[in-house]
Amino acid sequence: MAAPTTVDDATFEAEVLNSAKPVLVDFWAPWCGPCRLVSPVVEAVGEAHPDKISTAKVNTDENQQLAMRYGIFSIPTMIVFKGGREAARLVGYMPQATMEDRLREFLA
Repeated sequence: MAAPTTVDDATFEAEVLNSAKPVLVDFWAPWCGPCRLVSPVVEAVGEAHPDKISTAKVNTDENQQLAMRYGIFSIPTMIVFKGGREAARLVGYMPQATMEDRLREFLA
């Protein structure tokens, strides 16, 4: 299975907003401890549901414009984009079962 796609200001529109299926985007930073904990959970969700949802990562230190555009004030923040728009937002670490439950409508 594929790991989350790394996206930035230049690729965000093509990889996320124009995606045919929902995309779970993990907004993170290398210095963030909880981000390191949630990263494998995001990857596991994508691997468990590859036909339903894609996953992507945005380093907020390197892509501050994206972080500001989507109001990222706390990391990790995960946003599901569907049809080019924000459809759900999750903040903070959570185990895979909890994340999948919160994303149920996109994984059905």
